Amino acid sequence: MAARFETAYAKLNLALHVRAREPDGYHRIETLFAFCADGDRLERTDVPGLAIDGPFAGALEGDGDNLVTRAAYAFARRFGIAVAGGFRLNKVLPVAAGIGGGSADAAAALRLLAREHGADPAGEPLLALAAELGADVPACLLSVPTRGTGRGDRLVPLGHSLPPLPVLLVNPRRPLATGPVFAAWDRVDRGALAQGDALAAALAGRNDLEPPARALLPVIGEVVARLAAQPGVRLARMSGSGATCFALFDDDGARNGAAAAIAAAEPGWWLLPTRLR
Repeated sequence: MAARFETAYAKLNLALHVRAREPDGYHRIETLFAFCADGDRLERTDVPGLAIDGPFAGALEGDGDNLVTRAAYAFARRFGIAVAGGFRLNKVLPVAAGIGGGSADAAAALRLLAREHGADPAGEPLLALAAELGADVPACLLSVPTRGTGRGDRLVPLGHSLPPLPVLLVNPRRPLATGPVFAAWDRVDRGALAQGDALAAALAGRNDLEPPARALLPVIGEVVARLAAQPGVRLARMSGSGATCFALFDDDGARNGAAAAIAAAEPGWWLLPTRLR
């Protein structure tokens, strides 16, 4: 019997280069997606609808248009089937945080339903359906290191191109909507994301949304600076449109030491020690 749960893996943009604002208002980007070993947990249930629990469940109260439900309806329409039962979402990742969130949850729902009904979770029909749900959903569906262009939905999977480096995620518990961050981008094209080795490209890259996000929410600068100052850091940067920031470390000890130090200094911040998958 197919497993009835999926992890909605936390998404990281190791680098995010904004190249242009298109006439339709969308932005052309180049990004390097990576995914953490941890995230929200989505379970199939026999009870119709969507039940939400976990530390960030309250942020989704009254969300009748949750992406998990939309993904299930879209899957049923695309494949001409009835989706019986429902889902339970254990929401452990912050909402509006630049680490996938609803996109990762929707992707987990699609993987569950694909396994349940014998569809290919990495096949073109499901990827096309994922793209209709949101620009990040196709990458979250794959949940492997992936290079994204266009709106972030033209994907080139990179296989096992990244080592399972220890990662620390930190969020100041302040939501930040994507739209205002993109709107505040200064429209300066600072160049392409490097080709070749994924980790080298990430280290040489940048997040063009970090400066406008910092202007809107200055504490992001404090989070990145706190991470960058920790021993053993390989890279410290904001993910996506914020406000979650991350640091890659040389080893678990360095990551765990950083987590302890930051938790002691900033007890109100959210932290997740994890690793790249």
